[in-house]
Amino acid sequence: MKTVTYRPVGPALPPRQTLLPVPGWAGEAEPRATGSAEHPWQCTPFSESARYGVEVFFPFQSEMRVTKRGGELAVEPHAHADPALPPIVPAGGRFYLFPITLDLKPPPGWAMRTEPHPRFYTDQTGEVPIAIPGLIRAAWWPSASTIVFKAPDEGCSHVFRPGEPFVQVIIIPEEPDLDLAPMGAEEAAERELQARRIEDSRDQLAEKSSWISSSNIAFDGVYRHMLRAANARHRET
Repeated sequence: MKTVTYRPVGPALPPRQTLLPVPGWAGEAEPRATGSAEHPWQCTPFSESARYGVEVFFPFQSEMRVTKRGGELAVEPHAHADPALPPIVPAGGRFYLFPITLDLKPPPGWAMRTEPHPRFYTDQTGEVPIAIPGLIRAAWWPSASTIVFKAPDEGCSHVFRPGEPFVQVIIIPEEPDLDLAPMGAEEAAERELQARRIEDSRDQLAEKSSWISSSNIAFDGVYRHMLRAANARHRET
């Protein structure tokens, strides 16, 4: 188990591994049943990816807005008007900067990758801040990090609300130590055979989990059931 330690360097709330609130930004608690709407929590790859990171919360008591008007960014209220608020700094009309008030330290050989909080992908309001991906080698960088955010569209606002997560941090190896190579003929043939077997057995693998959403899209639990079986085999070894 890898331990990530943290310390506040200003007003801060403890980070946590990202949760998928239902009801909430992850959707409503509807069953996987014909006629139900599709919800993000129902998608296993998305829900696993969303829970993979650490969510960081806006720790200040007042709501802040970054709004684009006439191609320029305005921060409301401005930190100069209230010293208790953080300094959100516009960088032209395309980006703005915000220093988080947490020092996160991953183990040696690991780094932090900032990215949008997963609620950004389910948001319909355009108000969720959009963190620009950045790799921070925090094992030897002891300071709080300044995160770059993409500016909102013209006439729109990004809203930082008290206690609301605004960025996700993924802990990854410092170096992308991998090679890319085409599959050999034997490996490719084996993968193709596996894919055909899954497709031919899809009804059995779905185990009566098939349903049609309110948007008339067909879903089933094949991936979810196979993941459960793979995890069970992993625990046995």
